[in-house]
Amino acid sequence: MNVAMINGSPKPTGSNSGILLGMLEPLIVSGNELHYYTPNKKPLTPEQYSELCRMDVLVFAFPIYTDGIPSHLFQLLVTLEDYLKSEREREIYIYALINNGFYEGEQNQIALDILNHWCARAGVHFGQGLGHGAGEMLGSLGKVPLGKGPLKNLGRALHSLAESIQSRNSGDPLLISPNFPRFAWKWSATHSFWNAAAKKNGLKPKDLLRRM
Repeated sequence: MNVAMINGSPKPTGSNSGILLGMLEPLIVSGNELHYYTPNKKPLTPEQYSELCRMDVLVFAFPIYTDGIPSHLFQLLVTLEDYLKSEREREIYIYALINNGFYEGEQNQIALDILNHWCARAGVHFGQGLGHGAGEMLGSLGKVPLGKGPLKNLGRALHSLAESIQSRNSGDPLLISPNFPRFAWKWSATHSFWNAAAKKNGLKPKDLLRRM
């Protein structure tokens, strides 16, 4: 089975979407041929769009922006829809790995709905989506085994998604948060990320709490 792994993050390197694809890879590589696409670096070529039309499975990994799909990936979907309608010769299943900066995985539901509706327009099958909260934690958990500690929920969800991909089945959305207390996540994010970002942009920590 030919599987396209599409990193839809705007970041050229070090993206959480790339981390999630890397976690999924060993769970689906057996018996399949994986093909990687990075439209965040440069737009896909006509040849690459045609290649996607010959895949059995497309896996999209991306972060949400204002609860939706990043603009460059949305443009890819618009273009790919036309190619699929004219060149698709087989049944194609779509799966998604979505992350967001909020704690709750439910925040990804709207983006999943958008992708689901696109599948209906493009004439392909929406298989299943995984929405992970607290995405910015992933970069600091590289030494934590998948399925252990803060990654316990993610491990279970990725195994479930991998089973759906291997069998090309559909399933309910997998919307998860990390196995990490919300108050601890908020404290850690404030001191290790938000305050640093504020300082970089000439702001003080108190400015983050200012009401507009």
